[in-house]
Amino acid sequence: MDPLDRIDELIAIVEQARSVPMSRNNCMVDRGEMIAALDELRAELPADLRRAAALLEERDKIMEAGKREADRIISEGEAEHARLVSVNEITVSAEHEGARIIAEARAEAQRLRDEVDDYVDTALANFEQFLTRALASIERGRDKMHALREIGTFAGDEADRPLPF
Repeated sequence: MDPLDRIDELIAIVEQARSVPMSRNNCMVDRGEMIAALDELRAELPADLRRAAALLEERDKIMEAGKREADRIISEGEAEHARLVSVNEITVSAEHEGARIIAEARAEAQRLRDEVDDYVDTALANFEQFLTRALASIERGRDKMHALREIGTFAGDEADRPLPF
């Protein structure tokens, strides 16, 4: 019989026992019956206690192994977290540095374009002035030539004379 059933049986014996006259808490129990039940309980308890102690010891070992495994998993998780945070920080830093370098390169390219545009505009303006002066000179020369033709200086008998300009 299970030790708990034995204890329940002993409690039932005490509850059903007759009360001692003039007493509320005392009762009369068959001594032989009670001693026999307690002896049986004592005989059963050591085996159950050893089995319970072994189960508790095994439970403690399993709990300790589980705790060590949980600590290992947590430690690995924290290490992986730190690694990922570090990689993420490096990535973010590299992205910021890359964006800064690209912005500087774009600004430098725009500055160089502006300088080239200014240089080309100045060169074209100078060339335009040169061409304007050349055209004016050509125009004056043609006007002179037309004027001399009208005066008649280009006649055949005057071919020996030096040109007036």
